[in-house]
Amino acid sequence: MKDYIIVGAGLSGTCLAYRLEKSGRSFVVFDDGSQEASKVAGGFMNPVILKRFTLAWKADEHLEAAYAFYSDMERHLEKQFLSPLEVYRRFSSVEEQNNWFAAADKPRLAPFLDTKLVPQVNDHVPGRFSFGRVLKTSRIDPRYLLDSYAEHLEEKGWFKNDSFEYDELQVSASGVSYKGIDAKNVIFCEGFGLQKNPFFNYLPLRGNKGEYIIIKAPKLDLEVGVKSSIFIFPAGGDHYAVGATYSNTDKTPEPTTEAREELVEKLKDLLDVEFEVVDQVAGLRPSTIDRRPLVGRHPEHEHLYTCNGFGSRGILIAPSISKELVDFVETGKSLDPETDISRFTKKWFKKSQGFAFPGS
Repeated sequence: MKDYIIVGAGLSGTCLAYRLEKSGRSFVVFDDGSQEASKVAGGFMNPVILKRFTLAWKADEHLEAAYAFYSDMERHLEKQFLSPLEVYRRFSSVEEQNNWFAAADKPRLAPFLDTKLVPQVNDHVPGRFSFGRVLKTSRIDPRYLLDSYAEHLEEKGWFKNDSFEYDELQVSASGVSYKGIDAKNVIFCEGFGLQKNPFFNYLPLRGNKGEYIIIKAPKLDLEVGVKSSIFIFPAGGDHYAVGATYSNTDKTPEPTTEAREELVEKLKDLLDVEFEVVDQVAGLRPSTIDRRPLVGRHPEHEHLYTCNGFGSRGILIAPSISKELVDFVETGKSLDPETDISRFTKKWFKKSQGFAFPGS
């Protein structure tokens, strides 16, 4: 009997699998490549929301754990997918400059905001009101990370490139059985695909579509990331990634002309150098109505779990959230009430079953 079946090999499933491997637990991972949001993500480990100069949710706690986790994965796989990347915020007004300094006075933000502004970061990125540097930033190459670990799992015989058929899952008091594989538990890490999961589709998961373009700009020579109305960062050689768009209405996986045109127009306002769009990618981020992850045990089936809903901060929070769930399953340690799916049981699950508590 396996200890776990993991469904999904995005950031959530990969971080969970690696934690289980390190702890000596047995598992098998199912993934059919249908959910690409993790692979097309920007990959930033940036603790600051640069639109409002606020700290991302528990980012100071998650950041240290993420560095340690990914560095350990690099050593284990003998691969390099984590690299430092300086990130600068281009200010559009004196008011934004003042807001930056006000934010830097806050104890939890102070370690991440450099109060020494710079007038220029690149000859082709003009800025009338200077640039502010975000401290302790880096970037993961998410596609390389996920592909490297999937290859490792395949070599071990722990990976199945196959869709998971829910009606083939048999759940009993002692565990689960799926197509001849017996396991103690199943963890569903399917991203936006969780909406089709009959066990967890009651959860209020909202797809948020994001699109990037890849440009070629031989004369740009930009070595840092810059955030204005959009983000631009080096992608190797003369190529740069630019994004991202946000759409709560479009649930299609394909790139759109509208997003491409939006990013190109904003990029023209950011750069004064010629560029060519050479590629475009899109993904559906698994966001939630309260912007917190979905972690925990099914309300009725004790061997079924989910770890999902990371939104746009998956790179930063996946290592911490995966540890939270593993500790919960293995030792009974309580989940964070902000992430525990039990927060939705009364209003969402009970109603989905055809009855509701009084007052719900």
